[in-house]
Amino acid sequence: MSVKVYSTPSCSWCVKAKDYLKSNNISFEEYDVSKDRNAATEMVSKSGQRGVPVLDINDNIIVGFDKKNIDKLLGL
Repeated sequence: MSVKVYSTPSCSWCVKAKDYLKSNNISFEEYDVSKDRNAATEMVSKSGQRGVPVLDINDNIIVGFDKKNIDKLLGL
């Protein structure tokens, strides 16, 4: 399973999303789009959005902390 989280340090919803993944023992790659321009470009091209968090779960894009869809894609 591939899980990527595009976020910024100052985003409270990003922290909630990452904490939620950690609490369910889901490993993920984190990309700080405020510092990593390539990750920011990748995030916008995948999601069409500039807002964070953006989660990429097995090439399925979730914008925001959408717990219902996260659970569905992770089988929780």
